[in-house]
Amino acid sequence: MSLSSKPVVTRFAPSPTGYLHIGGARTAIFNWLYAKHCGGKMLLRIEDTDADRHNEGAVEAIIQGMKWLGLNHDSEITRQSARGDRHQEVGLDLVEKGKAYKCYCSKEKLDELRAEFQKAKKPFRYPGICRDLPKDYVHPDGVAPVIRLRSEATGDTQWDDLVQGNVCHQNETLDDLIILRSNLKPIYLLAVVVDDHDMDVTHVIRGSDHITNTARQLQIYRACGWEPPVFSHIPLIHGTDGKKLSKRHGATGLEEFESLGYLPEALFNYLARMSWSHGDDEIMTKEQMIEWFDIADCTKHAATMDFKNLEAMNGTYIRDYPTNDLVKIILKNCPELATIGEDRLREALPLLVPRAKTIPQFTTAGSFLYATRPLSFDKKAEKQLNDKGKDILRDLVAEIEGTSDYSEAGLETLIKAQAEAKELKLGNIAQPLRAALTGTTASPGIYEVMMILGKDEVVGRIRDVTN
Repeated sequence: MSLSSKPVVTRFAPSPTGYLHIGGARTAIFNWLYAKHCGGKMLLRIEDTDADRHNEGAVEAIIQGMKWLGLNHDSEITRQSARGDRHQEVGLDLVEKGKAYKCYCSKEKLDELRAEFQKAKKPFRYPGICRDLPKDYVHPDGVAPVIRLRSEATGDTQWDDLVQGNVCHQNETLDDLIILRSNLKPIYLLAVVVDDHDMDVTHVIRGSDHITNTARQLQIYRACGWEPPVFSHIPLIHGTDGKKLSKRHGATGLEEFESLGYLPEALFNYLARMSWSHGDDEIMTKEQMIEWFDIADCTKHAATMDFKNLEAMNGTYIRDYPTNDLVKIILKNCPELATIGEDRLREALPLLVPRAKTIPQFTTAGSFLYATRPLSFDKKAEKQLNDKGKDILRDLVAEIEGTSDYSEAGLETLIKAQAEAKELKLGNIAQPLRAALTGTTASPGIYEVMMILGKDEVVGRIRDVTN
């Protein structure tokens, strides 16, 4: 069955040598979107054949990170390390067919060759010393050979990449790569080809840093007599300085973004638009992205990770987030606000949402709610609470304490009347009042603040300042 008649199968295949990087998360999103758009499946394979660098904690972090983003994979998770016998079988079969050969070159010999290439200022390419050994060759005692692919020495290896267009590598630049180590453990390039073939993967979507690997893997496909998948190499992610994204630009691990207060839906949306877009649409639901996404629409140039833009998008998602879900997230991540209780937080949420672009910013925006008396004041607030400001508040607190209409409308009428009676501008009263109630000069609307604090607390906070 040709690829065009097969159902689309993509795969996300991270190596658990570290936690899920933001670039890996975007790759997973693109694989997921393309599979869903085509009515196919996305598989998850953990490429854990590098025992020295393997980190089981990273495996769990990758799985949890995908769940957090809402990336559900199809079928059971495949562990590459569990398929070693199959990889070995394919490698040895290639030797039997003359498509691969045993190489007895020692480490010392290879080091000597590398030194010669370096002296000649040429990139190292194994010169095929063992490629055509005679049948009666007697191998050195005690030397376990590695298995090398008998690469095509002439011509070129090319493919039509759905993102990069036609990509061509001259075969003379591709040496006889090792596919099985001397202990018959597979090399990554062989394991990936065998697994993708056996898992019926039709489309490989991965970073452009794998382009050279693809040329090598296509030679393995041809040696095995298998039809290769369709390849798409998406551009890498850079920082705003044009350099490859790294720790110096800010958060790079998926778990960092969660701890910094980004919503999974917002991060998903932002990453989906890195190298892909749909017209001028910025905020998109997953359903819309599935409908519109096509890997062939991705650009070739590097995507830029702009944390300011991500924060702005996150703020948009916060404003439209379901109240119950947002309250749960705030209570989990903002322990100070948890002290005021769920009901009061829910009541205050409309005041706080416009002032927060990330979850931790709710702590700052709502600091007046959990502040203990007497309040501490920032420098700007202290300036408002000078002798003149305190005199204004002394007159005002008596009016507030005596009012029978403690409502937003009633408080607005009261304060406006006080301003008129004292021949003051409304701001001359509101500014010291805000300072006294919140400890700062920036807060939600003063009437909303007074309502959420309640009459007794408002009176108490003002008297703390004026007494």
